[in-house]
Amino acid sequence: MLCSTTLTLALLASCETSKPATDVSATANNGTTAPSGVARAESMESNGIRLTPFSDSPRYPEAQMKLRSPIGNSTIPSGEVPFSYLVSNFQLTKMSSGPQTGRMANSMKGQHIHNIVDNEPYTAHYETSFKKALPDGQHAVLSFLSRSYHESLKHRGAYDLRIINVGDVTPTGAPIIDVNAPNLFYSRPKDTYSGADARRIMLDFYLVNTNLEPGGNRVRATINGTEFMIENWLPYQMEGLPAGENTVKLELIDSSGNLLPGAFNSVTRTFTVAP
Repeated sequence: MLCSTTLTLALLASCETSKPATDVSATANNGTTAPSGVARAESMESNGIRLTPFSDSPRYPEAQMKLRSPIGNSTIPSGEVPFSYLVSNFQLTKMSSGPQTGRMANSMKGQHIHNIVDNEPYTAHYETSFKKALPDGQHAVLSFLSRSYHESLKHRGAYDLRIINVGDVTPTGAPIIDVNAPNLFYSRPKDTYSGADARRIMLDFYLVNTNLEPGGNRVRATINGTEFMIENWLPYQMEGLPAGENTVKLELIDSSGNLLPGAFNSVTRTFTVAP
């Protein structure tokens, strides 16, 4: 009887510890789902650097963003490219609510759009229309809605990815990226962090046409030479970073650790933590 009772309790404990988290992230893009219903992401720590996932940000499941122009695969005259968005159920310039607002760098201008060209550092925009100077050539443009503290909205209607051409160019060969293939884009951290903003610095990236899961595609994050394996598409708070220049390398890899093909699926950035 004792052995039977012990076995029953062990099985119950096993079921409880493997119980999936609920609503750990919003729905992802292109019909995939972010890691809702998978094992809860845990904090990771190595060489004094700690990564802690969080999923308590306010949800905006009805938020929608459409890029009206430039049209995908169109050619735009050289110079400043006019961008025009339609945003619904999401208020630009509003300060996001929730506990993360006071825990990390937060834009005093409120919620906004991240516009990323060729996986270069994003520009933040607080209005639905603006102009942005782009060099002649073919470009991949990713846009997504962002909370005031720069965390991306990750559900299907919150982003747009397209190819555009600028100037008198005739595209030849394959496009800069395959917009229907798995793609990784870098978002945060960026620039310089000081004072209270330097205590917790957010790591956030954007995925298109893929999701992360144990035994599947993952993101290998190498921070100041220390490797972390990310298996859930969530934002992470980084703590324990030294003053001075810090480096983050992100790689979208398959279950065997091989880099997935794509021009932007390996990216390295630096940012500064002020003394």
